[in-house]
Amino acid sequence: MMTIPHEIETRIATTATGCVYLVGAGPGDPELLTLKAARLIAQADVLVYDHLVSAPVMALVNPKAERIYAGKERGNHALPQTQLNDLLVSLANQGKCVVRLKGGDPYTFGRGGEEVQTLRASHVRFEVIPGITAATGVAAYAGIPLTHRDYAQACIFVTGHLKDGTMNLDWPGLARRRQTVVIYMGLHGLAHLCEQLIAHGLPHSWPAAIVQQGTQPTQRTVTGTLASLPELATAARLRAPTLIIVGEVVLLHEQLQWIVEAAD
Repeated sequence: MMTIPHEIETRIATTATGCVYLVGAGPGDPELLTLKAARLIAQADVLVYDHLVSAPVMALVNPKAERIYAGKERGNHALPQTQLNDLLVSLANQGKCVVRLKGGDPYTFGRGGEEVQTLRASHVRFEVIPGITAATGVAAYAGIPLTHRDYAQACIFVTGHLKDGTMNLDWPGLARRRQTVVIYMGLHGLAHLCEQLIAHGLPHSWPAAIVQQGTQPTQRTVTGTLASLPELATAARLRAPTLIIVGEVVLLHEQLQWIVEAAD
């Protein structure tokens, strides 16, 4: 078992009271947690967590901690964001060490910025502990490098589910060669996404992949083209969360994959 230096234990203990920690839980594999994230999860008085936090990560939570489920599934939020923001303030004002645990990274499509704005306005102490976001973690476990000198010199992260419920993205900016586009929360709109990228200039044969529950034992990767991927994903009966990767780097999947994925 790893020994935590005394000075680190002391610092965490003396700063935890009445503070909110926005902690990135990473994409699922608990060994991808940062050391700081693991320590805080194990010491929290209260844990406010989303559905994207994996069961193995939840197994590391302080057994004495109060657990509050915040939901954040598509169309099913256990707590509306404004109520969640107020809850964090209230818990901190009770003098508690609060860990706000988010899948991936708090500042990458995790609405962490909105929560911190409320904490700051309410004069609540907070810290943000970055996590490995899905784009980097899932792509690595799927054997798809996000950049490569032969294929892509840029990488763009976008969300497939906007605030107003649409997928009204910058299609001309996304439909470009020599770049990789990573789409979070795009399973529901996959067919529309592929149609729009083709309509704005990418060929039907442009490589694309979708990864189910990346870095977890249930990971599955489906590769194809913009024309074929929606049908392939439907046939594979993929389940959320998924990550979509569009670009020629997908061609490297077969060569670079290094884990054995779950069977259908």
